Amino acid sequence: MNNLELGKSGMHVSEISLGCMRMDQLATQEANRVIENALELGIDFFDHADIYGGGRSEEIFAEAIDMNPTIREKMVLQTKCGIRDGSFDFSKGHILNSVEGSLKRLNTDYIDVLLLHRPDALVEPEEVAEAFSELKRSGKVKHFGVSNHNPMQIELLKKYVDHDLIANQLQFSLMFTPMIDAGLNVNMEHDPAIVRDGGVLDYSRLHDMTVQPWSPFQHGFFEGVFVGNDDFPELNQKLDEIAEAKGVTATTIAIAWILRHPARMQPVVGTMNPERLKEIAKASDVKLTREEWYELYRVAGNKLP
Repeated sequence: MNNLELGKSGMHVSEISLGCMRMDQLATQEANRVIENALELGIDFFDHADIYGGGRSEEIFAEAIDMNPTIREKMVLQTKCGIRDGSFDFSKGHILNSVEGSLKRLNTDYIDVLLLHRPDALVEPEEVAEAFSELKRSGKVKHFGVSNHNPMQIELLKKYVDHDLIANQLQFSLMFTPMIDAGLNVNMEHDPAIVRDGGVLDYSRLHDMTVQPWSPFQHGFFEGVFVGNDDFPELNQKLDEIAEAKGVTATTIAIAWILRHPARMQPVVGTMNPERLKEIAKASDVKLTREEWYELYRVAGNKLP
């Protein structure tokens, strides 16, 4: 498993992250197999959120590995906060309370990375700054970032926050590419030219923020997996063709396509299937050519200008 530096944090982590959103659906022993398998594959970065399973996903994770200082040193834990039932909340009190809850559920003294989950329309960046400073000073959180934020929202936070924002978790897959589309269709009068995210991909590269693609196998907004989906015959034919030539599976190629981008993204994969995770991990050793990358982009339904 290849590593990458998360932002400019100096922290080097696996270039594939295991998302633990569905871990609450597993028995403790099953969760242990998933986590141990990930570590054996070289995946040491685990992504959580306080809302996953109502907090149960974090609890199962800690129970499954009998969390202790020895195993804690082998992994990097990221969690997110800010989503409440029917609202978003970046208030100082909520951030601090959320971190305390995650620390307790994960049975650890510190979180490696804390992300603000979805933009809060009522955000008061001064409060975020106070919360981050308190968490950093206490040693409870080492690094900070955001999720689903556009560049101007990040700039607003940075006006007050003293700590680097090292990552932005954003939806991205071979079948969900608005971050790519707008950059290829500059100054054109059709839908792919619409900049929907404020140019977040180029912004991330300019400001050394690692993009963490979520739902890397989904098309649309949780409409389903595209690999092996009969609704996308041309795409799957090409995925299978490239996979066969490289001795891997279509699942591997779908992640290799993301890893090929020079932004050095870190896909967050949510599979709880150890065998499927092995297929995904192989993407770290597969380098698509420029021609293969563009072929897949085109057969996914995109037209080059």
